[in-house]
Amino acid sequence: PAVIHSAQSSCLPFKPSCRSRAALISFGTLDKNPFAGSLLTSSTEIKSRAVVKYSAAPPPTSYALLQEKTDLKLPPANWLRENPQLGSAGTTILGSSSKSKPFSSFGMAYDFIDCIGDDVDVVSDSENIKKLLKIPYSKSHVSMAVHRVGRTLLLDELDIQELFMRSSQTGDWTWLKEFYQRLIDQKWQRKKKSKEHWYQKAILSKFLYYSINGDGAAEPVPDNLNEGEEENGAEEYSSSWPTTFTSTQSDAEESDAPKEGLRNDFVRNIMWTFEDIHMLVGSNMPIFGGGRYPAVSLRLRDNNKPINILTGIDYWLDNLMCNVPELVMCFHVNGIVQKYEMIKTEDIPHLENSTFSTRVVKDIAQNILSFLKSNCTKEGHTYWLFKASGSDIVKLYDLTTLCEEAEEEKCQNPFTLPRVKFCQFQLYLVASNLMLKARQNRKHYGTIRTLLLNCVKLLDQERHPQIIASAHYMLSELFQLDEPPEEDGGESLRAGGSEDSYSDEDREDSDESSSYSNCSSPQDDSKAVAVIRSVGELSVPEKYKSTHQIRPSCAFPVSQDKEERCRHVLSYVLKGLKAVDGSIKKESDLPAADPNTPIPLKYEDRNAIGACTAEKGLSLLLERAGPLQADQKHPTRSGMIPGSWQHHMKLQLFLKASKAYYVLSDAATNLLKYGRALRYIKLSLQCYDAYCSVSGTLHPQVLHFHSQCLSLCGDIQLMLAQNASNRAAYLEEYSYQTKEDQEILHSLHRESSCQAFNMATDLAMDPEYQLFVSSKCYEAAYELLVSEALKDHASDQLAQVLKRLGNIRNEMGVYYMNQSAAMQTEEEVKKSVSVAEQEMWKKSFAFFEKGMKDFEAIGDSTNTALLLCNTGRLMRICAQAHCAMSADQTRGEFSPEEALYYNKAIDYYLRAMKSLASRENHAAVWDSVNWELSTTYFTLATLLQDYAPLSRKAQEQIEREVTEAMLKSLKYCDLQTESARQPLYQYRAATIHHRLASMYHSCFRNQVGDEHLRKQHRSLAELHYSKAVCLFLSLKDAPCELLRTLLERVAFAEFTMAGQNSSAAKLKSLTGALEIMTETRYAFQLIHKELQEEQIEVGDGMCSSDVGPTSGLNLQEVMKLIGVFEPSFSFLLLQLIKLMTTMKRKPSNKDEELLITYKNVYSKLLRAEKNAPLLSRVGLYIELLQQLTPQTESDNTGTQS
Repeated sequence: PAVIHSAQSSCLPFKPSCRSRAALISFGTLDKNPFAGSLLTSSTEIKSRAVVKYSAAPPPTSYALLQEKTDLKLPPANWLRENPQLGSAGTTILGSSSKSKPFSSFGMAYDFIDCIGDDVDVVSDSENIKKLLKIPYSKSHVSMAVHRVGRTLLLDELDIQELFMRSSQTGDWTWLKEFYQRLIDQKWQRKKKSKEHWYQKAILSKFLYYSINGDGAAEPVPDNLNEGEEENGAEEYSSSWPTTFTSTQSDAEESDAPKEGLRNDFVRNIMWTFEDIHMLVGSNMPIFGGGRYPAVSLRLRDNNKPINILTGIDYWLDNLMCNVPELVMCFHVNGIVQKYEMIKTEDIPHLENSTFSTRVVKDIAQNILSFLKSNCTKEGHTYWLFKASGSDIVKLYDLTTLCEEAEEEKCQNPFTLPRVKFCQFQLYLVASNLMLKARQNRKHYGTIRTLLLNCVKLLDQERHPQIIASAHYMLSELFQLDEPPEEDGGESLRAGGSEDSYSDEDREDSDESSSYSNCSSPQDDSKAVAVIRSVGELSVPEKYKSTHQIRPSCAFPVSQDKEERCRHVLSYVLKGLKAVDGSIKKESDLPAADPNTPIPLKYEDRNAIGACTAEKGLSLLLERAGPLQADQKHPTRSGMIPGSWQHHMKLQLFLKASKAYYVLSDAATNLLKYGRALRYIKLSLQCYDAYCSVSGTLHPQVLHFHSQCLSLCGDIQLMLAQNASNRAAYLEEYSYQTKEDQEILHSLHRESSCQAFNMATDLAMDPEYQLFVSSKCYEAAYELLVSEALKDHASDQLAQVLKRLGNIRNEMGVYYMNQSAAMQTEEEVKKSVSVAEQEMWKKSFAFFEKGMKDFEAIGDSTNTALLLCNTGRLMRICAQAHCAMSADQTRGEFSPEEALYYNKAIDYYLRAMKSLASRENHAAVWDSVNWELSTTYFTLATLLQDYAPLSRKAQEQIEREVTEAMLKSLKYCDLQTESARQPLYQYRAATIHHRLASMYHSCFRNQVGDEHLRKQHRSLAELHYSKAVCLFLSLKDAPCELLRTLLERVAFAEFTMAGQNSSAAKLKSLTGALEIMTETRYAFQLIHKELQEEQIEVGDGMCSSDVGPTSGLNLQEVMKLIGVFEPSFSFLLLQLIKLMTTMKRKPSNKDEELLITYKNVYSKLLRAEKNAPLLSRVGLYIELLQQLTPQTESDNTGTQS
């Protein structure tokens, strides 16, 4: 490294100015943030705070003091070499900083997106900030582009000179050039910068390299450069881009994801708070430090030229922005170093010939910000802030609106040209980065949507299909489709390196020699959005007050309707697909190149190259959501190259469309619109099919989503099978298709035939087939979830799919079970069990078994019990099919096959009860299983009793089995719990007691010899008869059953009396039998009431099996019971009259009254008209029975009520 020749001791000593006597301002922790802190200038008059957000420069090192008489015209040996101390300031000092970083504010906004929108008012280059704050003091021109993102303004220099130079070559800016000449500057011309300008640039650069201390020190080059060479060099720099500063290896390592197209090449980005204004500024000012002076800025001044206000404001603002407390000024005369002077930052406003009010600068800043915020209200629009050289008028134009209003037929969109086109790419990239952050905060959605819509509106789809497609995809991502948010895998860090120049005080010199002509006279410009009539107004405190208005256009259209949101998504997906499809050319479509025709080489601006790189580097959003791609070598069906941007984009768009159709299908399912739901899930699966055709390896999240689609498809097919009556309406819904859906399908067919899921999504007319398809969908979903790709991704969806699998298998089991039951009903002549029935049983049983395994796998005991219950029902159907029929088609004996299947049914019901454990777990299912179990025992006992297999078993064994089955059925009759089944349980219990009583009655009649056994049968018969009567009396809808039970009980008493010899015993038995007979009055009252309600008249002897529509009264049964009642009643009365008449002992008065009553009732019974209507006959029975029990009339009446 070069060393300065003279000894350090001979360097010029510091001569602190008398204007800088204050002490150095202390800093915070210099190691971490050397320039974070606050400055209070002019006795706390102005508040300023600067925090470095990012810095590519090394920690400040001390600077070298140059010897007096050092000639700065001689270049040092290290001149223009890369040096981290100077950053880009030294290597690009001969160029213009504005040209080297076009629209740099977008780069900063991209890097610090968290600050954009609310926290920051302005994002810009520090040079632009200084230029704005110097407007009232300077006559130079101002030309800046302004963009709004939320409440943040992005400011960048808009070089009109360069645009108009390009217009002479391309003709694209003709409209703006004519507009400018007509309303602003009628004699526009471009002026070259003077030799003095480039001379000052050169010696500043050499001075900075001389000032590097330590290993990077410089020494003069012995060979002198002549003046002509220097001039040539200056012109070379003026006509070309500055030398690019390449970032060091450490800088490159700091950037995880370098961005192409968005360049933030400042040495440091600073969050600067100036009073109440928050600005994110970029600065390249070299900062030196060390020793007593931790941070100072170096300045070079011509000793013959006094420091003016513009220079003072420049120095002051630079130090404030970088939080540098002191400035070291090196004075020279014709490039020869004279002396050094140190000035404190707070003393700069009071320098001789450069005095200015910091309060006025603050007012200027607040007024300009308020003016811009009040008038730059449309996000995504490009505004132009312009002040002509020498003019006091500042105008603001909306270039986006002006372009739209241009009436020239050949007028092209100005935003397709290099600089402003690049601006639209920046809008897109800022929106994409903002979207990554917006996942956690939806307040940015309106801003993102506006930025993207303007980006799409202003770009040519044929020239920039990738940006168009990506923007539409991000627009579709703004609409939430009830998807779990994806975790951010990381954030894009800013790229290291810079190539921007550090501009010094010579800026005001170039301003004074501006290339813009003065306006001859201020004109009233109706095209301007807003006008500041005089720059002097900016110095007036609070002259402009910000309204902070944002046009409603940036409000995000939030809709509660899922279908509307999905339609928005699909419209953007379709536009994105059209952009991608339009960019894909097959080899056969490409024109052959003519070898004799030269290929024209067009000039390509560097900004255009930046736009291309922005187009190649897509947002991180797509990369995060994208599936893992396998190596593909061959183009897709449409000619798309695997790995291309079209390939990645189509993957995302296909998947997004699939998700949107899935949500639409789910919503339609909830609305019971199953035809529409099937159409949407078909489209969803077709999108997925196209996705699979393009993708190599599927991401687990994609497979997981596919399992959801298959599961929903299974749900829809199941619902269609269960609602076969509305099939015509469903078919109409299924057949309808929008134009948008057709266009999306057309795009899908470019990549795939979309036939893979036709079987699952066709609308079939056969319920069995629909159930089959539903089960296959669930099975496919299950296979996906347990596959190798998803086995480590535990989710609740597996349990849901297993529950659906169990349910569909239960549905299919029930379907085949009902089919077999229908076959039994349809058979006219029952011979034997058909093969078809047996096949139905096997299918039904297999599905029930599989369903039980599914529910057991997820520990669902309730549904397991239900399937066990259904299997028990299947066994009962099998038992019914095996009933023996005799040759004359009458029911034969109870077969062993029937017994086998009924016992299997009982086993399944008992397993169901065991699965539930207790009624508390699920009362409804428990009651259902309990009822079915009781019914099965009762049916088994009834068949054994009515069709006793006497050919195989003894009577006593059959009686024992009947009794055992009846008592078990009675055990499961829940008489205590109040429920809808309680009357059914009471009726069954009464029937069981009646049947048991009848069986014991029969045994008592037929038993001979064993007197003990006869007594036991007699007592059991009486017990069960009494219980049956009590239960039938509690029911109001079983009069025939009550009447039959009472008549059987009377017959039992009569049979008992037949074995008695004494008159007294017989009289007692007859009296007891008559008392039982009188209880039939309540049964007749119920029959009479129902007959009255139905108004049915049936003549004596006429039998009718008609049943009343509401009463359920079986008239045939009533007539049969009356035929038993009358002779039994007449026999009892006659026997009582005979016994009481022939008694040897003298009858008491009571006995005489009873005898008279018996005779009277018997007489009426004999004289009754046999052909009288049934209603009259029943009424007569009630009257006669009531005469026999006058003392219990009130009780009976109460019982009736």
